[in-house]
Amino acid sequence: MVRSGGRGWYGKVLAAALGVTTVAAMTSFWNAQVGSPDGRPAQSGVSAPPAASPAQPQGRRSTPVSAEIAHASDGGARSVNITIDDGPDPVWTPQVLQVLRENGVKATFCMVGTQARAHPDLVRTVVAAGHRLCDHTVSHDVTMDRKSEAYQSQQILDAERMITEASGGVRPLYYRAPGGAFTPYSRHLAASRGMRPLGWNIDSKDFELPGTAVMVATVKNEISNGPTLLFHDAGGDRSQTVAALREILPWLKDQGYAFGFPVR
Repeated sequence: MVRSGGRGWYGKVLAAALGVTTVAAMTSFWNAQVGSPDGRPAQSGVSAPPAASPAQPQGRRSTPVSAEIAHASDGGARSVNITIDDGPDPVWTPQVLQVLRENGVKATFCMVGTQARAHPDLVRTVVAAGHRLCDHTVSHDVTMDRKSEAYQSQQILDAERMITEASGGVRPLYYRAPGGAFTPYSRHLAASRGMRPLGWNIDSKDFELPGTAVMVATVKNEISNGPTLLFHDAGGDRSQTVAALREILPWLKDQGYAFGFPVR
């Protein structure tokens, strides 16, 4: 989601995260820097290494992936990526999953660590339905690009552990910085753990609750911007998101789009 401050829900999540043990594990990183800080592409198209298995069992050594911020779809030029952030949520995640199931669409769920730990049943339901997992940090701190490397490490690695444990051993394959607050360090740390940094091309603006019609129009008007669409299944009332997805997914199919996952 886009940067914004003062959201009460995230304050609660941040407070819940204060008890998390800091993980200071550091990994080597290299100096390539691509993509803009907000996760949007610096240029069209992103090259990717060969696809990895969507389910990496807990305990198996992660295979490093590219540290470039991904936007492209593994389904090709006429494929889009549906990404769902901030959950899982016991009210809204099941409804989003139902819409996806009705339309035969697989998505990438960018989960907040404390949410995953609180709702492991939902994490496992997401995995069982064939969707992919993404690390969205422990507490969704949109200012983490201005924090220390030790703090960034704790946010990313603790969330990875929480999501993996909640899923029953399936690791997240992507890392999305809250509000697009990537840093070279965070990108390379995530990539060294097998999590491709993940951006977006189209922000549905659903967090602003603009109304279903506005959200649908935003996607239709901006679909030429690129394949990765951003929605949310937590952080407040997501009924507009559910309603918008019911219109957007069939419309995309009618336009000849298929659905894929972000490149790895």
